[in-house]
Parts: sequence; structure tokens; C-alpha cells
Amino acid sequence: MSKLDKLRDQILSGSSDANIKFRPLCELLEYLGFDERIKGDHHIFSKQGVDEIVNL
Repeated sequence: MSKLDKLRDQILSGSSDANIKFRPLCELLEYLGFDERIKGDHHIFSKQGVDEIVNL
């Protein structure tokens, strides 16, 4: 199991939401097919077929 798979499982379990580091979260979103756009301090992730955006 890769580190990104472990991170995904950690997030989905909801057991430690406050302990997720920023860069690995960005890497996970990119691994899942999201496109990253940076505007100022905001990292905005979007994916075709997903109506909501993720704004970090």
C-alpha cells in the first residue's frame, strides 16, 4: 500500500483530520486526478465530472 493510499484511508476514516499535512494532501488530490490552480494563497483543485471544487 502506497503512502497516498494510506493517507486516503486516514482521511476517509475521519480519525485524524487535524493531523493531515498540506503538501501530502495536495499530492493525494493530484494522484486522484484533480487539477491544481494557485491563486494567491489559495490552492484550488478541480476535476471534470466533480461539481464541487476543493479550496485549500
